[in-house]
Amino acid sequence: MATDATPKFQKPDLLPPDFHPEITVSPAHDGLHFWQFMIAGSIAGSVEHMAMFPVDTVKTRMQVLGSCPIKSVGLRQALGSILKTEGPAGLYRGIGAMGLGAGPAHAVYFSVYEFCKKSFSGGNPNNPAAHAAAGVFATVASDAVLTPMDMVKQRLQLSSSPYKGVMDCVRRVAMEEGIGAFYASYRTTVLMNAPFTAVHFATYEAVKRGLMEVSPESVNDERWVVHATAGAAAGALAAAVTTPLDVVKTQLQCQGVCGCDRFISGSIRDVFRTIIKKDGYRGLMRGWMPRMLFHAPAAAICWSTYEAAKSFFQELNENNSSAT
Repeated sequence: MATDATPKFQKPDLLPPDFHPEITVSPAHDGLHFWQFMIAGSIAGSVEHMAMFPVDTVKTRMQVLGSCPIKSVGLRQALGSILKTEGPAGLYRGIGAMGLGAGPAHAVYFSVYEFCKKSFSGGNPNNPAAHAAAGVFATVASDAVLTPMDMVKQRLQLSSSPYKGVMDCVRRVAMEEGIGAFYASYRTTVLMNAPFTAVHFATYEAVKRGLMEVSPESVNDERWVVHATAGAAAGALAAAVTTPLDVVKTQLQCQGVCGCDRFISGSIRDVFRTIIKKDGYRGLMRGWMPRMLFHAPAAAICWSTYEAAKSFFQELNENNSSAT
């Protein structure tokens, strides 16, 4: 995905007067090994989720508001309630579970994305359909890895959570509800993340390309800004579009805990009907603001970190090639 402008070491006096630098895309797959994509993705995902975890906690509290005995209704009120009753540490409950899940899940996420993007693009690096399709395949694979720890994380994030920590939550859920409870929201998560990822990757690649076309001569100097800006735009748009399904996912993962409703069928339609009955249609948009506030900077952090790690591996590979 890394792109480069016309090399800056070219002599301007040797170029024709009507020459305009054009963007050239680096070779497919960026010359990296599969394991290098996995490491770059793992680092990016871990940094992203650890940095933005407090915002995710506020979002979770707001999304279970219709079922749990929490009085906060807005972003400011929810944040104030957590700080008042639990202190700053309350914003980081469950971060251990996310730390265990984010690295492996994002390693799968980005490596599958890069592999599928190369396979689907047909030699065209600017194919938005290929980017979207690759994103969908990537999220199906990564969600299978992340969903269990995401469920544990969300239960620990709840106010008055009955669990002492990650291992206590894993043990009690497995004993009391069975292994299937860890994947109760997997179908919803995939249905949410498939359009989320399709919108996210297509938007990211399009915005990145557009920014590079605006100022191709400064791409090398400002590449991290380009990735961060494109990532922020993609994250915010995708988050806004998929908030209703994220609310459903949270309800399924937290059912039966802290007074949250338990759904007999566990179907997405059943959860939708329950939310609408109790909170109206606005209940489907609970937490949209912290969700956007999470995903915009999180995507900026993730993409810029990911591209920086890729650049490191590219230089490493080039140095190894020249040394041999």
